[in-house]
Amino acid sequence: MIKVLDADTIHAAIPALAEILSDCVNGGASVGFMMPFSLEDALPYWSRVASEVETGSTVLLVAEHQGEIVGTVQLGMAQMPNQPHRADIKKLLVHRKARGLGLARQLMENAKSEARSRGKTLLCLDTATGSEAEAIYAHLGWEKAGVIPNYALFPDGSYCATTLFYKGI
Repeated sequence: MIKVLDADTIHAAIPALAEILSDCVNGGASVGFMMPFSLEDALPYWSRVASEVETGSTVLLVAEHQGEIVGTVQLGMAQMPNQPHRADIKKLLVHRKARGLGLARQLMENAKSEARSRGKTLLCLDTATGSEAEAIYAHLGWEKAGVIPNYALFPDGSYCATTLFYKGI
């Protein structure tokens, strides 16, 4: 089940979201953080996201499986004045124990519907080149815009190229 969390429900979800982020980073996902990465390291990030949800600059979706939050994705809604039609997909994360259940696809489909319902017509994202996520986005029909070499670091400190994608909705 996919849900949109609002300002009233996000704070209760922070422990589960911290577990997902910690699992993904420690599993090697290049999502902005370095190893070692603990649950405590994830808490300030999710507190910031909660503030963004409260202001409406971010929409947070979660995937539940057997009553537990095991996946998440964000829509970055705050854009420059000349980009009111665009949102950014951020931090598609699925806990390793819940992979293979189609949750990434469900999260992305729901994020697209949520963005469309809020007047957006274009979605953009970036992901680690060669990652499982890159394959998911290509499979879901996202258009590859290009690759930036050495854009970021993997959690282990090695360089990571980034692939840019977009999708009209």
